[in-house]
Amino acid sequence: MVHRVAVIGAGASGLVATKCCLDEGLEPTCFERSEDLGGLWCFSDNADCRRVSVYRSIISNTSKEMSCFSDFPCPEDFPNFLPHSLLVEYFRMYARHFQLLRYIRFKATVISVRKRPDFATSGQWEVVTDTEGIQESHVFDAVMVCTGNFQHPHLPLASFPGIETRFRGQYFHSQEYKDADAFRGKRVLVVGTGNTGCDIAVEMSHVAAKVFLSARSSTWVFSRVANHGFPWDMVSTTRFNHFLEWLLPSAIMKRIKFGKMNSWFNHEIYGLASAKSSNFHFIINESLPFRMLSGTIVLKSNVKEFTETSAIFEDGTTEENIDVVVFATGYVFSFSFLEESVRNTIKNNGTLYKCIFPPQLERPTLAFIGLVKLTGSVMVGAEIQARWVTGVFAGVYKLPPTSKMMAEVLKKQLPVKRNQSEKQNLKMNFISYTSEIASCAGVKPSVLRLLVTDPRLALAIFFGPCTSYQYRLMGRGQWSGARAVILTQWQRVLKPLRTRVLADTASSHSWCWLGLLALPTALVVGVLLSKRLRMGWVPWAGLLGGTL
Repeated sequence: MVHRVAVIGAGASGLVATKCCLDEGLEPTCFERSEDLGGLWCFSDNADCRRVSVYRSIISNTSKEMSCFSDFPCPEDFPNFLPHSLLVEYFRMYARHFQLLRYIRFKATVISVRKRPDFATSGQWEVVTDTEGIQESHVFDAVMVCTGNFQHPHLPLASFPGIETRFRGQYFHSQEYKDADAFRGKRVLVVGTGNTGCDIAVEMSHVAAKVFLSARSSTWVFSRVANHGFPWDMVSTTRFNHFLEWLLPSAIMKRIKFGKMNSWFNHEIYGLASAKSSNFHFIINESLPFRMLSGTIVLKSNVKEFTETSAIFEDGTTEENIDVVVFATGYVFSFSFLEESVRNTIKNNGTLYKCIFPPQLERPTLAFIGLVKLTGSVMVGAEIQARWVTGVFAGVYKLPPTSKMMAEVLKKQLPVKRNQSEKQNLKMNFISYTSEIASCAGVKPSVLRLLVTDPRLALAIFFGPCTSYQYRLMGRGQWSGARAVILTQWQRVLKPLRTRVLADTASSHSWCWLGLLALPTALVVGVLLSKRLRMGWVPWAGLLGGTL
């Protein structure tokens, strides 16, 4: 029987894991190696510090309503996209509200996590920690690893001949980057077109003499600002859109997505991607197209090799007098504190059952929280994971037999990609994944049932943004305030923008257009759906929220 749980890390995943343990009557102890909570979002300008932290100017890519925990909305006066300081303040508010600080041990580094000799029957772990030079050994009934994706940089120097032996300039991984001040007047090459690489390239382009951005694969660029100025994820991440992706042929959806991307700017003209691209890797960056248009950022192909002062690219071009190379090449999965027999079975999150449980263990008392890349907020994904995991620990939910878990893991194994860069870019659909885990926990809302009992709420859930509050409407952990925060989420979006009200503007914004659109849209969907019904293969439960 699980009672005492070790939570490793006090970032977003560790905080919500600690809270979920308390909700299930478990006794958590959270070990945080630094002196503050917030994980990588807690900024430190010391590049040599053991804390892995974000760079100074970072702003969240997902909006506050789409990122916050399901029973603790962000303050309505917070901006829609949060800088690191406000996001950490939100974490502190969350920790204070649910009285989590008493369960966190700061400056405590986890050195090792090993099975106890009787693990096959007890499922217990021995956890050794170091607190300012003092080592302690603890016994826990279960362990939740909440250290996330960004602990160990992937720096593939062997793939760039000459960088270590000939190149005379400075080079480093993007993990070490804090701000652009030190690069004023430099000629900089950024390798990698993920969110971090493009953010750094844009920021450096304001002070550097020239910034070159090396791309290995196609990249599509989103803006945080969607139609009519609303947050992109509030508009795009809806159950209705997700339903359409299932309903329409993949070729049509691909054309729709590419057309949407190119309606902002033509990616092929800029050399970023074409409609013939095989992947849909996208990043969030409003400034990149203009910085390229102004010539302060120049897009280049993959680097072939380095000389003493230059970079030679695969297309045969060369850029001279390179002063600095920044490798924004992602991170690798590595959990050095785990015993070797466990660590060796975890190649990536795809080798875990539901991206959480190592299926080979005799007892399901080890779980990874937040070790998943989603097309939406990982914070929301981590919370629904933690709710299900702590329910498993408490004996409320049962996992399938090991053989069945192993079979599912093998079935979902992704094909080997051509390079590590593409592997780093793989993301799972936000709604698909969170709904899957919510179903395991019995908290996925039934839109069809709500359509009968609460039509207004049903429409808001299906056509509106898929916020985390939806997973507090029913089942274990139900929150009485969930309905109200769903129906007022757009008000919290508009609140921080209303700092100047125009004289000829109505005092309150009407959202009647949503209702006007819902009926004809529902009719169109009904017609399309009826065709599939006649074919006999519409998965009602999967589409519209579980059992009726």
